[in-house]
Amino acid sequence: MERAILIGLITPKLQRDQVYEYLEELAFLAKTAGALPVRNFTQKLKHPDNSTFLGKGKINEVKEFVISEKIDIIIFDDDLTPSQIRNIQKIFPERKILDRSNLILDIFASRAQTAQARTQVELAQYEYLLPRLTRMWTHLERQKGGIGMRGPGETQIETDRRIIKDKIALLKKKLEKIDKQSLTRRKGRADMIRVALVGYTNAGKSTLMNKLSKSEIFAENKLFATLDTTVRKVVIKNLPFLLSDTVGFIRKLPHQLVESFKSTLDEVRESDLLVHVVDISNQNFEEQIEIVDKTIMEIGAETKPQLIVFNKIDAYTYVQKEEDDLTPFTKENMSLENLKQTWMGKLDKESIFISALNKINFNDLKDLLYQRIKELHIKRYPYNNFLY
Repeated sequence: MERAILIGLITPKLQRDQVYEYLEELAFLAKTAGALPVRNFTQKLKHPDNSTFLGKGKINEVKEFVISEKIDIIIFDDDLTPSQIRNIQKIFPERKILDRSNLILDIFASRAQTAQARTQVELAQYEYLLPRLTRMWTHLERQKGGIGMRGPGETQIETDRRIIKDKIALLKKKLEKIDKQSLTRRKGRADMIRVALVGYTNAGKSTLMNKLSKSEIFAENKLFATLDTTVRKVVIKNLPFLLSDTVGFIRKLPHQLVESFKSTLDEVRESDLLVHVVDISNQNFEEQIEIVDKTIMEIGAETKPQLIVFNKIDAYTYVQKEEDDLTPFTKENMSLENLKQTWMGKLDKESIFISALNKINFNDLKDLLYQRIKELHIKRYPYNNFLY
């Protein structure tokens, strides 16, 4: 297993605790990709160093650790510019340099199963690579003594750019063809109410899908366990509907992936009801809700009716306060019952607290889904009420 270190920056906009939380997520991403995170490095700066992201002293400290501990991969929690990658690569010539987007793209590439997902990921990878091509030709910079050596290097870069641009155009055409086939399939299902599961990656969407549809969709405690949209027919109290499980969202999801996966997310845009699954056991669940809402807005599905499912209540933990402790409640000492009395239990969007894995409050969820789908069904087919 390749050994990795993780690097984050504490800035005026990002406090120390937040950076540590983000690095925990980055470590989870690294593990998902098959790496072993060994240590985190952080530095407090007003903004990333334009040349090497970190300051000179910190980058030298990192270099000493990388050499002494035989580190294989250096992963940055923010996206690096082409010049930063080039400069950092010179400092660590034998190591892999990855930024957050690069790591997520790598995970997507390893998880893509269908032709559509593979095409979408490949397109995103090429679009990510295009502005960063120069780093592939840094070996020519060391050959300044040879006559004409820089010219061929620049020519090669332009040649590669043309090849990649042609490849991107080809992949877009291929996706258009796949999208037409997907649209035809969706039109064939247009007579049924469609419900889409959305949420942050690893929130438990696939587990919930399996329990509701009694199917065996791959579900694992890893980020992006599911990439391909899966649709299953579900029946609750004789009322049939279609339930789709979609790719999970994440903080700083690469723009290229959002663009490439817009066709897959048509399942979300064209659904009648969104079921937003939230991992209540995650300390950052409120921020995760915001990220999912923002992504839903980006794909144009913000007007869809929503039901919020706070999942993993069996994994929710807290430290109970002493009776004489009069300090305000915090996330660490707030019980689930306390949480239900906060804004979560009083949202404009209907909400429910469950555990999909252990089916806690599962019948209540099915009853709630039945009522919402029944309302949508009556609205669409006012004279077709023999089902309920």
